[in-house]
Amino acid sequence: MRTYRELFGAPEFAPLFATVSLQMAAKTVSGLAVGTLVYAATDSPLLAALSMFGSSFGQVIGAVTLLSAADRLPPRATLAGLAVAFAAGTALLALPGLPVGALLAVILVLGLGASVGGGVRYGLLGEILPPQGYLLGRSVLNMSVGAMQICGFAAGALVMAVLSPRGTLLAGAGLYLAAAVVARAGLRARPPRATGRPSVAATWRANRLLWSSRLRRHVFLALWVPNGLIVGCEALFVPYAAGQAGLLFAAAAAGMLAGDTVLGRFVPPHRRPRLGVPLLLLLAGPYLIFAFGPAPGLAAALAALASMGFAASLVLQERLLALTPGEAHGQALGLHSSGQMGMQAVAATLAGTVAQFTSARAAIVVMAAASAAVTLLLVPGLRSAATRPAGPPVPARPGG
Repeated sequence: MRTYRELFGAPEFAPLFATVSLQMAAKTVSGLAVGTLVYAATDSPLLAALSMFGSSFGQVIGAVTLLSAADRLPPRATLAGLAVAFAAGTALLALPGLPVGALLAVILVLGLGASVGGGVRYGLLGEILPPQGYLLGRSVLNMSVGAMQICGFAAGALVMAVLSPRGTLLAGAGLYLAAAVVARAGLRARPPRATGRPSVAATWRANRLLWSSRLRRHVFLALWVPNGLIVGCEALFVPYAAGQAGLLFAAAAAGMLAGDTVLGRFVPPHRRPRLGVPLLLLLAGPYLIFAFGPAPGLAAALAALASMGFAASLVLQERLLALTPGEAHGQALGLHSSGQMGMQAVAATLAGTVAQFTSARAAIVVMAAASAAVTLLLVPGLRSAATRPAGPPVPARPGG
């Protein structure tokens, strides 16, 4: 499977694509609205960053407590139900007078649901597509994420000007409801991929087995840490250029879209494994130039160039699937997604804290330098993961 025509010809890929696109549009416009509300109310870079990326802490909690559900729940009902829950939570964020603490608590709870949703969604992708089509399919979903971020940040800024941030949050809730309808109508009912009851014990057991492989550990760390630190840079776009933050976010999304498009569609499969480390380093390099305080236009161009490096995750996910048996793909991909989002939340918090005591510009440079350093430390392990066999598989365990 090498062409987009073949990809969209696969049954159910189009509705899954539409569901992911609508959810990302909802998340984007809602995140921009929440970040704007919180920064206007508190003048705090830390709280603004937490409001936009704090749901990732919920994903970390979900990864160690709820993630076994990713392979043990029926995909269609789970995706539709979670979209309805996200709509309700987003509408709650729009309530006038909601304290910042309560707002952050709602965002945390939404992150718990997202931890399961990521595993269900990308595990389902592996069922819809044949193994050789997974990377192309995932790259197209990532392209959708980039496109929806571009459109979402641009539309979010426009909608906020017309409806206010709270009105924009209600528009986001409507997009989540549309995603629920598409998932329910367009996907067919499937049984869970694994048997047994979801439980904390089952989650811990499978996570320990996934983490027990040294090769998988290096891949997980490379998926989580370098790009998580770069999201810390993005979390400071509002305080760095408050009036032009939408431009920087849209440019970063455009860069990610371009990187995923080129890697997924035009780079031959035999060349992809060698591109993982260079792409991770590309993530960090352009942000080092923020030390010179570039104007918003140049800053947007640098953000776009850096974000092309997010395509490294496609290379690393392909290797993760090769190291993991099919019955554990949902949990492995959920662990990747939740760990990545958790690291993004940690990085956003760290970046906001550094900016609180220095400046947004200085904090962006610190996060970029840390990302490059971590990538260089992981190089030996990633080379081993790309060339050695996977070792013992993760066994399927019935029951919880």
